[in-house]
Amino acid sequence: MSSSVSDLPVDVPSSTRLEAREWVPRSEGHASRADALTAGWRLRRQSGGVHEIDDFLFTYYGTRPAQLRRWHPGAGVTLGGDALSLPDLVERAAWRWHRSGDDGSVSLDVDAYLADRGATVQHVHALLSATRERPANLACFGLHEWAMVYRQAASARHSLPLRLGAEGTDAVVEAHQIRCTHFDAFRFFTPQARPLNLLQPTRESQVALEQPGCLHATMDLYKWVSKLGPAAPGDLVLDCFELTRDVRTLDMQASPYDVSSLGEGAVRIETPEGRAEYARRQRAFAGQASHLRDEIIEVCERLGAGR
Repeated sequence: MSSSVSDLPVDVPSSTRLEAREWVPRSEGHASRADALTAGWRLRRQSGGVHEIDDFLFTYYGTRPAQLRRWHPGAGVTLGGDALSLPDLVERAAWRWHRSGDDGSVSLDVDAYLADRGATVQHVHALLSATRERPANLACFGLHEWAMVYRQAASARHSLPLRLGAEGTDAVVEAHQIRCTHFDAFRFFTPQARPLNLLQPTRESQVALEQPGCLHATMDLYKWVSKLGPAAPGDLVLDCFELTRDVRTLDMQASPYDVSSLGEGAVRIETPEGRAEYARRQRAFAGQASHLRDEIIEVCERLGAGR
């Protein structure tokens, strides 16, 4: 990957303009939607509560509610103003990588953005494009979470009890072939579980191994679109966030943890019925993810990635 990509060719239309009557309602609607998605987390931060499923989006991905509610139209869109929207435009003009026009309008300064974030754009494009071209592996059955506690139940990553106990959890791992392709899941495997995996993913092999059936690859769409920052439209960011939340629910339902205290039922992947349910839902999530992945790739290509 090139270390100097500020001269990426940019194919961002300069004629797209939204007037205040168009973009202000979108911005307000985005903020309301984001507030609804983060309400539980914000309440728990005040009360000291914990939710082992939903909190993952904020602790692992580092989501900040204030940042999530900030709407961006995406690269190539100029926001026009009127008297009522002027304060908002003045604030936006001060945001990183933004600029004002002579008429007070605001848009993303693509050249400045690419000077700082061009390498990220290229990496996201390369990873997601490679992932898109591979067939989905629907035979992993969520065993990555089981491998993270294999023979080390006392140091489990979550405070929830193990549904089958330590010995029962270990027995499930030993009775199945682990097929994890995702490095950021594999890196949390216990030392005893790592040799049991069919592959040995590394950060360097991530582009070569990532595949669209992986729940964590789907959840990471939110990470990648977030890294694109203001170049990505706000609705795309929230769509990825919602999908990540839904996928994380299945991830934990199929895990060795007892999630009944969270009002969730177990997907018992140690049984044929549970594996069938997991694969069915995994396939549906992969279908949803494919559309969002395509949109993220398109954002990157509009910024010149892949040329």
